[in-house]
Amino acid sequence: MPPRVLLLGGHGKVSLLMTPKLLARSWHVTSVIRDASQTEDITSLGKGQPGEISVLVRSLSNVKSDEDAQKILDEVKPNYVIWCAGAGGKGGPENTRAIDRDACIHITTASLQTPSVSKFLLVSALSSRRERAPWWNDEDWGRTLRMREAIPVYQEAKLAADEHLTRLARSKAHVQCIDFRPGGLLDEPEKGKVSLGKTHTGGGISRADVAEVAVRLLERDDTTGWIDLNGGDDPIDDAISKVVSGKVDCIEGEP
Repeated sequence: MPPRVLLLGGHGKVSLLMTPKLLARSWHVTSVIRDASQTEDITSLGKGQPGEISVLVRSLSNVKSDEDAQKILDEVKPNYVIWCAGAGGKGGPENTRAIDRDACIHITTASLQTPSVSKFLLVSALSSRRERAPWWNDEDWGRTLRMREAIPVYQEAKLAADEHLTRLARSKAHVQCIDFRPGGLLDEPEKGKVSLGKTHTGGGISRADVAEVAVRLLERDDTTGWIDLNGGDDPIDDAISKVVSGKVDCIEGEP
């Protein structure tokens, strides 16, 4: 049976690019969106695809407990869960905390305790960490500090979600947990070449490449931990193979 995928934040730019890639693998996707008026944007992505697409209209700002999150999991019964949602700076700091931190944490907890779920992919951010990565140079760290100063609530929310997933993953070996951490997002064509793993923070990465790498990470059974992504020159499959064979986990350097 094809896997059932729960995609949270289904109308975001990366998710709209990711959905056809999931469907092309004959996976069945349930896309969670906040506004029913977005339904046609989602269902149109399924035309001519071997996978099936369905829409679930839910406001993630209303996911205020593990029980609220579990209701979504119980309704969809997914095998794979992708968190690609966020407040996007709308609704002020309270909404950022409610979605990027709280709802994400509740969905993570519910997903990892749902028997049908075997894979969980969290789309986070390259700048989300407490300490300077050991492979970063001064420019890399300076960019991260400036980001932290510019959008502190977002950075705090992302880090809280990352650390929650990391803690849970240690005791949930039956779930393949991927903390996927792209750099600055660009509206550019898919390049098919990236820097994956111990990358630097400058430049950026196209949303299309983010979507492609996310799906390729998810379709493998040997990708886990913190995986950083930015623009680069390595073909995607080669980049993933190097991360896997080198047992790279970008949580290195964190307390």
